[in-house]
Amino acid sequence: MQRVVARIYDPRRASVYQRLGIPTVATVAWTADQMLRRLIPEGAQSLWRDPTGAVVLAEVAYSDAWLGQKVGELEQAARARIAFISRLGEAVVPAPGLVLQEGDVVHVIAEEASIAEISRVFGSSEPGKAGH
Repeated sequence: MQRVVARIYDPRRASVYQRLGIPTVATVAWTADQMLRRLIPEGAQSLWRDPTGAVVLAEVAYSDAWLGQKVGELEQAARARIAFISRLGEAVVPAPGLVLQEGDVVHVIAEEASIAEISRVFGSSEPGKAGH
């Protein structure tokens, strides 16, 4: 199996390659931004969107208050679908009973118009009171 990795000099192009599923090696600025997102997660970062722009796949930061909670509870509170979780470098399609662990990176598939509300719920420090 042949693997393709793109070396980019313009960090704005990184998102294009990512949407195409091509891993990139980028400039210091882009790499620093990605590291900062891992160290201080906040809000949502769109990773892919359908051609109409209505549906997005986004990495959404969550409050530590959600750690130890079931993914199904997070989905229910945010009225969102968690497409997959990156855990220890592996992608996992979560069952509703999967428990959120420290270090998990949550990826949501949702309508663009819902992302801000989903980010608000995920960022809530009181999971039981985060829903609508």
